Amino acid sequence: MSCAIIRNEKYKRANLIGIYRHNERRNKNYSNKNIDRAKSYLNYSLKEPIGTYEREFDRIREDYNLKGQVKEISNIACEYIITSDNKFFDVIGEKETERFFKTSYHFVGNYKNLGKQYILSAKVHMDEDTPHMHLLFIPVVHTLDKSGNAIDKIACSEFWKSDEGKYWKDNSSYRHLQDDFCKYMNDNGFELERGIPSDRKHLSVEQFKEITNYNEIKQNLKEMENNVSDTEMEELKNIPKLILNRDKEIETKIIEPLENQNDLLLEQNRQMKTDLLKITNSVSRLEDYSNENRELRKENRELRHENNDLKEEVSTLQRIVETIKETAYQFIIWICDKFSLSAESAVKEFEKENDRSFNPVEQIEREDIQLEEEQEEEDEWDM
Repeated sequence: MSCAIIRNEKYKRANLIGIYRHNERRNKNYSNKNIDRAKSYLNYSLKEPIGTYEREFDRIREDYNLKGQVKEISNIACEYIITSDNKFFDVIGEKETERFFKTSYHFVGNYKNLGKQYILSAKVHMDEDTPHMHLLFIPVVHTLDKSGNAIDKIACSEFWKSDEGKYWKDNSSYRHLQDDFCKYMNDNGFELERGIPSDRKHLSVEQFKEITNYNEIKQNLKEMENNVSDTEMEELKNIPKLILNRDKEIETKIIEPLENQNDLLLEQNRQMKTDLLKITNSVSRLEDYSNENRELRKENRELRHENNDLKEEVSTLQRIVETIKETAYQFIIWICDKFSLSAESAVKEFEKENDRSFNPVEQIEREDIQLEEEQEEEDEWDM
């Protein structure tokens, strides 16, 4: 059965630059020949830092008001390297491999009550021989200050104390870590064994010197030192300083400007995405308006056709009314001639006796007035 593997390393601030460039694949060339740059696109982050690890450390420290003294010699970050063997990953497949690393990420966030907010980065590498995750976090302990107030403090040594507050000895803290990690992964459905503890024995100082020819090498170095001039010796002593100055100059003149440029490009990229979203929304709204406009124009055409039909209908009705009026007029004249009556007198007598008017407009007005009066009478009765 495959093993659940979790290893821990402690880092000072000066280590974070190199760790960042390796984990986040910011280097062009790597001494590790197992890295296949053609597969680096398969790498992914479960938590991606906003900037470099140093900047992310400073941001988290400020955002969460972390206490504790941070010196050059202080271990301010820990890194878990989490993996198993290729056989395990080949069997479980791609989706379960991703779940394996996500489950591991949750384990770290909960282990020793750390809190996921103190994880700097969690990068899964798929471009090496075996899938593995580099998870960097700040060793934060939740404790009380002298006044009894709850605080979060950066304290690597305290983080690796036992639950009883005692310091673990002989790397037993890592044995507890591996025990807990294996159990957690099995509880979440991964069949794994706990890694086999190393049975390597520590050599005594004398044994080490004997195996490495320490005394012989020391004598050879002393003879070389005697054969080197004072000027050459001074130059040799200055080599570390020159290398340090060179590294600082590279960091200041090359790496930092590139990082700043990268941050600027990232910000521009985010802004472009925001602008693109706005443009997309505007285009979508424009399409909606265009569709609505087409519907309105279609409805307008239909209303015009309907209006033309109504006009024709009104025109026909007007002709019918005029024809009826003309026919009625001719009929009255015919009746009057038939019975030797005056047409004007006959019309007036008819209007008087029947309370109607031959003028349509006047007749309609009379009927409207009559309806209003009847409505008023009904309202009075209702009251």
